[in-house]
Amino acid sequence: MKKLSLILLLLLACLSLDAQEKKLKKVSEITIMDTLTDEFLDTVQVKKKLKLNDYSMIGLQYGAALSQVVWNPVQNQKMILNPVNFGVTYTIYGKMFGYMPYFGFQAGVFYTREGYQFEYNEERDYTYTIEGAEKAIMEVIEVPVLSHIHFDFWHFKIIAQLGLFGGYRLGIERFPGKNGKLNEYAKSFTPTDRRWDYGIKGGLGFGLVFDPIEIHIQAMYKHSLSSLYDPSHNSLYYYRFAYPQNIILSAGVHFQLTKRSGMTKKELKKQAKSIVYETQDSDNQGR
Repeated sequence: MKKLSLILLLLLACLSLDAQEKKLKKVSEITIMDTLTDEFLDTVQVKKKLKLNDYSMIGLQYGAALSQVVWNPVQNQKMILNPVNFGVTYTIYGKMFGYMPYFGFQAGVFYTREGYQFEYNEERDYTYTIEGAEKAIMEVIEVPVLSHIHFDFWHFKIIAQLGLFGGYRLGIERFPGKNGKLNEYAKSFTPTDRRWDYGIKGGLGFGLVFDPIEIHIQAMYKHSLSSLYDPSHNSLYYYRFAYPQNIILSAGVHFQLTKRSGMTKKELKKQAKSIVYETQDSDNQGR
């Protein structure tokens, strides 16, 4: 009986010592937490990690386009270079499902030029013209809204975009061929021309990131779904269509409006405190 009592007393003593040790450790941690200053926490070495935040940018984009038109019936043509394609964009990034930082949206306003140029048809021995012109350049205002997928590294990102655009054809200039003569629509649209434009736009690119500035290089494809003129303008029985398409190469400078990556100040201090406590715990275990 005496042995059993002695064992119970020893167990109670061990439990009491363990409880006192935990209490002292908790008090010590609270005391250390209170004594840690911001200056000290700033000196703690925190492992660098790329952690994307939800952020937004405003950018200036400039490029050049290779233009042609999908004709029905088919006509001989060649692509023409239009070195005027610039605009302002707004991009906003966000995490899908709260943890996938690859998605965003981009909207913008662009002023651009596009057009067409017919070539000589040897089989038929003639060059097609519209209103006496073998070539035409149009001024267009465009508003694209694109879904934006991006994969970020420290100073580099890969970009993919796809979406829709709406636009308005502001003006047109027609150019005669060798034997052509222009009529009164040399610098104006005809009553059967369509001014409103819409279609699809998408492309790929990459970005160089130097926070808070990003430089984006992109190749885009734009296909209009609005014909240049009413299909029945020439005949009520034989419709004609003309859908502009462009390949655009552009470069842009984008300015980050909010923080792109990294932890907040609160998160950094929290990580620094955890590092300090881990160090102390390892020292205590060593003793």
